[in-house]
Amino acid sequence: MTDRSYATPPGGLPPQSDLLTGRAVFTEAYAVIPRATMRDIVVSALPHWRDTRVWVIARPMTGFAETFSHYICEVAPGGGSDQPEPNPGAEAVLFVTSGELALVIDGAGPEIMGPGGYAYLPAGCGWTLHNAGKAAASFHWIRKRYIPAKGIDAPLPFVTNEARVAPTPMPDTEGRWATTRFVAPDDLRHDMHVTIVTLQPGAVIPFLETHVMEHGLFVLQGKGVYRLNRDWVEVEAGDYMWLRAFCPQACYAGGPEPFRYLLYKDVNRHAGLDL
Repeated sequence: MTDRSYATPPGGLPPQSDLLTGRAVFTEAYAVIPRATMRDIVVSALPHWRDTRVWVIARPMTGFAETFSHYICEVAPGGGSDQPEPNPGAEAVLFVTSGELALVIDGAGPEIMGPGGYAYLPAGCGWTLHNAGKAAASFHWIRKRYIPAKGIDAPLPFVTNEARVAPTPMPDTEGRWATTRFVAPDDLRHDMHVTIVTLQPGAVIPFLETHVMEHGLFVLQGKGVYRLNRDWVEVEAGDYMWLRAFCPQACYAGGPEPFRYLLYKDVNRHAGLDL
């Protein structure tokens, strides 16, 4: 596919003349954070990150994301961090949506990551990240506490790009619904998957998926109508959705271009028994 695009937060501030009506919603089973809410007034700063601003769109808390945090980071030229991750138990996926970033892992590199760049960083590895270009760079940073499994090796770091990974068509869809998988589903070293789901215009998820994975979905491109629990909601490029475990979901892809989203889910581990 050659018509990829990657949404980024708009920043700035709406004019005083704009209506207050919006699509943001937070329920017991899901949340929708539209792109229009990702403005300068809601950015955060992080320790040891220079010339970087962050939209925190998911974090562990009661009634919201339980297994992960999800940041969208914007790094000015020359900005970045030599001490990005304070938690040695945290694994991460980085996904670049604009600009160029130089990633060094355990002293090796740098790997220059442009739009579509994807990196998996296992818990405990050392890494640094800096803006290697002349324009601002944006990336997603998904963090999860790694859960080891006895007798199974920890995963290794890797860097790739969406353009180098062929999407896997879903069965019986003639390629209208496909998933770009950066890790094999049966690789039990990994306890989270961050994939890209692509639905061509008019394609559908044709049943109400209801399963144990918690989901975080950032719409990279296009628009669609998503079923979340008992509601149908319209979403577009730049919107974010969080779904708790077992929240029913389905969707229709709309508009003239593919509907694509970056998807987080927790996988390959026993259900915890501690409440």
